[in-house]
Amino acid sequence: MKQLFIIRHGETDNNKAGIIQGRSLDASINDLGRMQAEAIREALEPFEIQKIIASGLRRTHETADPLATRRKLKIHKYSQLDEIDFGVLEGRSFTKIKDEVMEVHEKWKGGDVDFAPENGESPRHTFNRANDKVTEILENSSEESMVFFIHGRLTRILLSEWLGYGLRNMHKIEHQNGAINHLTWHNGLFKAVELNKTDHLLELV
Repeated sequence: MKQLFIIRHGETDNNKAGIIQGRSLDASINDLGRMQAEAIREALEPFEIQKIIASGLRRTHETADPLATRRKLKIHKYSQLDEIDFGVLEGRSFTKIKDEVMEVHEKWKGGDVDFAPENGESPRHTFNRANDKVTEILENSSEESMVFFIHGRLTRILLSEWLGYGLRNMHKIEHQNGAINHLTWHNGLFKAVELNKTDHLLELV
């Protein structure tokens, strides 16, 4: 049985400002994000971590760095684990395009998980590319305990399918910057140990 920790990257200035980030904006984490990254490192101290995986985007690499440095491990980076591509919505303020964003979300909640924003990706396409890579890593790694540093919407997409909610219910997966999800994987099946763990973040401001 393999142990997986699925972790959302630390805060970026785009997150703070309510800018839709997606796959095309390769932002760095901010000061709070760096504090969150250090808190993640400390929260995982009791666990044996053997492998660290991240997306192709710098906000995940920077969040993983304190843990990788402490454990003297390489960060394995894969673009297949990048955030969903929100297409024309990326780089825009949520408050200014709320109606457009909610229209997309309502289509997904209604079950149209093949719908994609203009020039973007659908949840099903995103799940397939990311799940294929995660499965490949799990099946071909001898390590039993590994950490994946990924993204908010991608976390919702993966966990909703892995845990049996279905993509249309991905909005039910709670997450925030720096949150930790602990799962197990055995014989191709994922089980939740602890979801959206945030107590390590409580003292951060």
